[in-house]
Amino acid sequence: MQNDFQLLASDQHSKARRGRLKTAHGVIDTPAFMPVGTQGSVKGVSPRELRELNAQIVLGNTYHLFVRPGLDIIKHFGGLHNFMSWDGPILTDSGGYQIFSLVKLRKITEEGVEFQNHIDGARAFISPEIAMEIQAALGSDIAMVLDECVPYPCEYDYAAKSAELTARWAKRCRQWKEENAERPTPNAQRPTEESEISNQQSAIDCQLFFGIIQGGTFDDLRKQSAQQIVDLNFDGYAIGGVSVGEPEEEMMRAVESAEPFLPADRPRYAMGLGTPPQMLEMVARGMDMFDCVLPTRLARNGTAFTAAGTLNLKNAEFAADKRPIEENCVCHPCREFTRGYIRHLIKAEEILGLRLITLHNLHFYLNLMSQARAEIERGTFDQFRKTFVGEYKTRNAMVE
Repeated sequence: MQNDFQLLASDQHSKARRGRLKTAHGVIDTPAFMPVGTQGSVKGVSPRELRELNAQIVLGNTYHLFVRPGLDIIKHFGGLHNFMSWDGPILTDSGGYQIFSLVKLRKITEEGVEFQNHIDGARAFISPEIAMEIQAALGSDIAMVLDECVPYPCEYDYAAKSAELTARWAKRCRQWKEENAERPTPNAQRPTEESEISNQQSAIDCQLFFGIIQGGTFDDLRKQSAQQIVDLNFDGYAIGGVSVGEPEEEMMRAVESAEPFLPADRPRYAMGLGTPPQMLEMVARGMDMFDCVLPTRLARNGTAFTAAGTLNLKNAEFAADKRPIEENCVCHPCREFTRGYIRHLIKAEEILGLRLITLHNLHFYLNLMSQARAEIERGTFDQFRKTFVGEYKTRNAMVE
C-alpha cells in the first residue's frame, strides 16, 4: 500500500490532527468534510458551485451507481470524474451501508451479498472482489472495502460474527488489489476497448484503498476489528457502523475504542458523521475525514446550519426577517438574500429556496473544517471546540 498522508500538526490538548492526503486528482487538507454525491451528484449543487465552495473531495456510492446508470454507461463516458464533470478527488463507498439498509431485500453469505435492487427489484450480487472491480471502473481516488454494517441495537454474538466476516472480506479485497495492481481484470463488466482497459488499469494503480472497522457498540470487538484491519496494511482506515441509531455516547465510544490501534501516519475516516458538534468532537478524538447527508437533506426541509445551531426557515418568525441566514457569513446566499425571502421561496416550493439553503449549509460544514485546521495549527483547537459545542443549540428541524 501507498503512504500518501502527511501529518503536519497535532493538538496538545486533544488527539486532533492537521494533515494532508495526496490523491490522483488532488490534495486533501484534513480535517476534511466530504459532500455526499451518492448518485454522482451532490443534491442541488453543480460541480462548479462545489469548487467555489472550496470542496476538496466528494463522495459517490458504488451500489447506487452500479444499479443506475450502470458501469457500461460510466465507462462509456470515461469514468465517474468525466461523467459528473468533477475534476477533484472522489471517494466511493463500497455499498455496504446501502446493502445494510436493504435488510428485507438481501441475503448475506461468506461469498458476498445477493440482493434485489431498490429500483426494479432485479437480482444482483456483490462480492468483495466485485466491489473492488466496480470501484476501479468508476475510477475513484479512494476505494472502500466491502463490509457488513450491523444495526443498532445488535446482539454481541452477531456483531462479533459480522466483524469477523468484514475482516475476511477486507482480506479478499486486499488480495484483489495485489493481484490486479499490474494487470486489468474484466470480471465485473468485460471491457471491449483497449482505452477502457487502460483507464481501468490506471485507476487500480492510482487508487488509495481504505479498510473499514466494525464491531457495533462493543469495545472489545472494536479493538479486535481495528487490529485485524490494520494488520492488512491499508492506505487509510474508516470507522464504520456508527450513526446507525445508537446514542451519541455509544458513537463516541466506538471511535475511542478503535482509535488507539490506528497508525498515526494514515488518514482516519469516521463514516456518515455528523452534526457540526459531532464532527468537532470526532476531530478531537483523532478523526480526519467525514461525510454526512445532513447539510443537503435538512436544507430540503428548510433547515439551515449556523454557529448558534439550526434554524428552520419555514417558521413564521422569519417571514419579515431582513437578516441573512447567518450574520457575517461570506457564502453567496448570505451575501445576497434575506431569511424572509428564502422562507417565501421554501413555502412557495420554489427550487431556488432549497438550493440557497443547501449552498449555505455546505459552506458552513466546509468552513467549519477549515476553521478546525487553522485552530489546530495555532494550537487553539481545544478551546475552539469547547466554545463552539457550548454555544451550539440543536432545534427541531421539522417544526413548522
